[in-house]
Amino acid sequence: FLSEEFREKKYYTQEAITPAIAVVLSQLMNQNIHPNISDLYLKGKVYELIALCFNRVDPGVEEQCPFLVDEENVKRIRKAKDIILERMAEPPTLQELSEEIGLSLKKLKEGFKQIYGDSVYSFLFDHKMETARKMLESNQYNVNEVGLRVGYSTSSHFIAAFKKKYGTTPKKYLMAQSQ
Repeated sequence: FLSEEFREKKYYTQEAITPAIAVVLSQLMNQNIHPNISDLYLKGKVYELIALCFNRVDPGVEEQCPFLVDEENVKRIRKAKDIILERMAEPPTLQELSEEIGLSLKKLKEGFKQIYGDSVYSFLFDHKMETARKMLESNQYNVNEVGLRVGYSTSSHFIAAFKKKYGTTPKKYLMAQSQ
């Protein structure tokens, strides 16, 4: 086993990453999950990867998502994600976004859902709320400032959105954190 003739022998197979595995890996890398459930989410994704690795079928038999086979489309969708995150306070409309990345509106919506597991604006909402939560926890900003920085023109809209996501108002959330 340790002799010279086996020195360069691999004891594993190196296979191509399937589109399904690529999606799960992308979801792991770009997760935007509340810290309370992060461990559970990661465990679930690891189990999903293991299942995908051990449940392989013969090449050619596997159904591939035609959208994910085109790497250029995947790059454009990632660019769309970067754009909405950069302009979180004033995001472009879906039509403007699709024109900016050079994909049809339909392909943008379908591809974003396939890669990130969520619609564009739902993904953006989760990111805004996570950013807002971190800003509040830093104690550097008040509720109105946080709301404005993440794109809400009025504090009442921000408070309603925060409550929708976390089940409590920003002030009550901060009070619970400080106890």
